[in-house]
Amino acid sequence: MTKLILVAGARPNFMKIAPLMHALKDHPNIRPVLVHTGQHYDVKMSGQFFDELNIPAPDINLEVGSASHAVQTARIMEGFEKVCLDEKPDAVLVVGDVNSTAACTLVASKMGIKTIHYEAGLRSHDRNMPEEINRLVTDAISDVFITTSADADENLLKENIPAEKIHMLGNLMIDSLVEQLPKAGNTDLKFDLLNRQAGIEIGNDFREKEYGVMTFHRPGNVDDRENLAGLVKIWGKISERVPLVFPVHPRTYKNIQRFDLQKAIDAFPHLYFIEPLGYLQFIHLVSRSLFTLTDSGGIQEETTYLGIPCLTVRPTTERPVTIWEGSNSLINVQEIEPEVNRILSGKGKKGNVPKYWDGKTAERIVQMLMKEI
Repeated sequence: MTKLILVAGARPNFMKIAPLMHALKDHPNIRPVLVHTGQHYDVKMSGQFFDELNIPAPDINLEVGSASHAVQTARIMEGFEKVCLDEKPDAVLVVGDVNSTAACTLVASKMGIKTIHYEAGLRSHDRNMPEEINRLVTDAISDVFITTSADADENLLKENIPAEKIHMLGNLMIDSLVEQLPKAGNTDLKFDLLNRQAGIEIGNDFREKEYGVMTFHRPGNVDDRENLAGLVKIWGKISERVPLVFPVHPRTYKNIQRFDLQKAIDAFPHLYFIEPLGYLQFIHLVSRSLFTLTDSGGIQEETTYLGIPCLTVRPTTERPVTIWEGSNSLINVQEIEPEVNRILSGKGKKGNVPKYWDGKTAERIVQMLMKEI
């Protein structure tokens, strides 16, 4: 029996791990061991996802918690080394681009354990993003590379990764989305508003395709007072034309309070700030929206599959296929209002679904693992 450690550390990892855990359940040749590093430890950012996505409780939880990049990475490495010594796995599979991804790959590689990186080859070409450093480090020392799109293959080939080690098998996020959409559609869309004695209900206060969804948490957008204040003004102005619903990331909410911007937000009655959502509620919210306005990564893929216009407020994206083929547009802050106006006038981008984004990626990965480990 081959022992495979799967590593999850942060919110996006869970949606990628879930289909693999389902596909490996009761597998005759591969025994999965699920390790949760605890990089995200709040129930809304981790535990809730295991419940909603029907993932079994982690076999091991390192519970590293929040810290600086260096301290958190060191804690993960220290804890994961002990796991590898105890479990003696035949291979370690990491996903995505968070600190846990790079830390666990480094530990396994130094211990001579075969390392497999799912979502390999994605590049923003912006080293100001911590995730880009994690991607580069992970791919520099991995043994097997699973990619989600052709551009990721091209990036790896340019970095002298042998073609036979690269496997374009599709997108696990879409596997989770396809499986969970029916269940998500039955979740409640009533939300309490932060700092207001009121709430909203999608379908009552406003209907499907009559609102936008926002997610912002990138340091370049929310860690600088002037930048965040500028965004608040733009959000407010847009909300006068179309309601905006924002499940606020803890980092963003903390800075809103720190920069004393809550009053500016409260001045706009249709700018709805709510608590972070579980996966099912969030997907339900997005699937009924007219558009999304974001600086996040995964939502670019989900909206591409759903055919919903997505405006990504970043200088670069590591998921260019969502622009070339999908419904995503990469914009700067000054372009937010004109692009939203285009959507409101019925000219929003739709796009197509990329190859292998079909809900069957986990099956293909398991078939590949049978040959590789």
